[in-house]
Amino acid sequence: MNTDEQDRGLIFLIQGYSIQDGPGIRTTVFMKGCPLRCAWCQNPESWNLFPELMTHDAKCIGCESCAEVCPTGAISFHPEDGRRIDRALCNRCFECVEVCPAEALTRVGEYMSVEQVMKAVEKDEPFISRSGGGVTVSGGEPLLQAPFVKRLLKTCREMGYHTALDTCGYAPGPLLDEIIEFTDLILYDVKHVDSKIHEAATGVSNASILENLYKISHRAKIWLRMPLIPGYNDSEDTIARIGALGKEIGAEKISVLPFNRLGEGKYIGLGRPSSLSKVEEPTGDNILQVRRQLESLGLKVTLWD
Repeated sequence: MNTDEQDRGLIFLIQGYSIQDGPGIRTTVFMKGCPLRCAWCQNPESWNLFPELMTHDAKCIGCESCAEVCPTGAISFHPEDGRRIDRALCNRCFECVEVCPAEALTRVGEYMSVEQVMKAVEKDEPFISRSGGGVTVSGGEPLLQAPFVKRLLKTCREMGYHTALDTCGYAPGPLLDEIIEFTDLILYDVKHVDSKIHEAATGVSNASILENLYKISHRAKIWLRMPLIPGYNDSEDTIARIGALGKEIGAEKISVLPFNRLGEGKYIGLGRPSSLSKVEEPTGDNILQVRRQLESLGLKVTLWD
């Protein structure tokens, strides 16, 4: 096993005082890298397993400092539309980030050691201990950096923190088996039960996802998480099948996560096309209907957590 994979993880955000990623107040560590490409993804900065440059055009003051230091000539300024970045030329040296006085350019993704992450966790310790919270490792998909995540969760467990893993389950079963040993709660994403529909919207089949879910269901406490996407997984038949799955694997509850378009600006900042404008947001009635249907099946249902 590569020592670097255990000692350093690529992280794009550590969110303190989190109340939506498990019980109590938590510190959530967001790992970079994801094998899925969901049409409704609100965190495109989580996709790639390398640091990326993100722009914030509204902050740019046009000083041209970034263009002056760019070693590849990827950044230029034009009278008609201001700063342009040729992503094909960018070598991700991030020298532009260092000189930007307005923070109009940022680096997404930092390599951190377990010790560095734990220092961030310790800042939240008073809130965590008083609320019965803990540490959640999310993504992206944490299992893409399994050796590091395993060591991080093991360290959290040794320090007495409740641990949770937020995963889509798309990974070799043995990796998940190893990490479960140090995980008190699994937040398991279920986007759809039909494999073809799942693959069309996410880029991957859900066969191994469901197989892994069944395998770990007798070993771990599970909260299912379902993004609610109108026209994709909100039909009565689909909700019934997801509810049946939740009962079959003994899920403690199902969290319904209604889609919104708040992440659309991130695509612009990363220089990528966005499909979010093509995805509808669920209405209040839609959300209520889904919740009532799941509850009628005897399941505990929560929203947005």
